[in-house]
Amino acid sequence: MVESPDLPLLPYRIENGMKCFELVAEVVRQELLPGIFMQGYGYNGSIPGPTIVVETGDWVQIRVINRLPEPTSVHWHGLDVPNDMDGVPPFEPSPLIQPGYGLDYRFRIVNPPGTHMYHSHYEVIRQEMMGLGGLFIIANRHERHIAKDFAYLLQEFHLAGLPKGELRPGIYTVDPLSDGFNFFTMNGRCFPNTSPLYVRLGDCVRLRLASLGMQAHPMHLHGVQMLETAYDGNDVPYWNRLRKSTVFVAPGETRDVQFDAWNPGRWPFHCHIPHHTSNNFTLPAGGMFTTIQVGG
Repeated sequence: MVESPDLPLLPYRIENGMKCFELVAEVVRQELLPGIFMQGYGYNGSIPGPTIVVETGDWVQIRVINRLPEPTSVHWHGLDVPNDMDGVPPFEPSPLIQPGYGLDYRFRIVNPPGTHMYHSHYEVIRQEMMGLGGLFIIANRHERHIAKDFAYLLQEFHLAGLPKGELRPGIYTVDPLSDGFNFFTMNGRCFPNTSPLYVRLGDCVRLRLASLGMQAHPMHLHGVQMLETAYDGNDVPYWNRLRKSTVFVAPGETRDVQFDAWNPGRWPFHCHIPHHTSNNFTLPAGGMFTTIQVGG
C-alpha cells in the first residue's frame, strides 16, 4: 500500500463503476515547523494536496471545486488523458475553473503503474509556486515484493517577512515570484517536523520522489544503496537500472528507487544541496531531511 508520510490519501466513492474524487482548491495555512505557518494555495486543506491513488484501467472522475480568489485549472502531469481533460487553458480546449465553480475531470487510466503529479497549469509561475500540486500514483495491486512504499513531493518556497537566518513563530505569506527560496519541504514539512520512516530489517522499500517547483534535488540515502527503477512513471528495464547513493530529481520529474533494508540503524535521507537542508539558513539541519529507521 502506498503511503505519503504527513499527507492523507484522497478518499473516493464508487459511482457506476467510476472512482469519484473531490479536490478543493483553496487558501491554505500550512505548518512547516512547530509554530511557523505559511499561507499559500493548496487542496483540501494542505500543501501539497492529498495523494491520489488509482490503478491502471480505472475510470476516474475528479471534481475540482475552486474556492480561490482567482481562476485555476488542474493538469494531470505525466498522464495520457484526452485533450479537453489535460487542464491547460487557454492553449487547450480544457475549461478554466472560475472562483466559486467546479469542473469534473473524467478519464480512464491508461498509463502503467507509476508515479505522477497533479498541479495548476494556469498562471503557473504564481499558482504552482503558491503550492498548488500533489502526488498522483498509479498503484499495482498485484505487486508482492515491496514491503513499504513511500511517496514524497519535494517543493521550495519563499516566505516573506522572515529575516534571513531567523526562525520566529508566526504566519507568513508565500512570495511566488521570488527565486530566493528559504524553506524546502518534503510533503509540506521541514525537518525536524518531518515524520521518520520505520521499516523492518530485510524489507524491500520503495521511495517515490517527485519535484514540483523550480529547483532540482539530489536526494541522498545513508547506509544502503538505492536502485533506480522508474523515471516519470515508466519502468527502467532491469538491465539498465543503476545502483546509486544519490538520485537526481529535476523539476517536473519523478523517480522511483528501491532498496533492501539490510543495514540496521537510523539513517538520514535528504537533499544534498546544503541550503536545502536548512530552515531559512539556520542551524542545525532542517528543510528536505528525514530519517529512515531500519529495525529496532
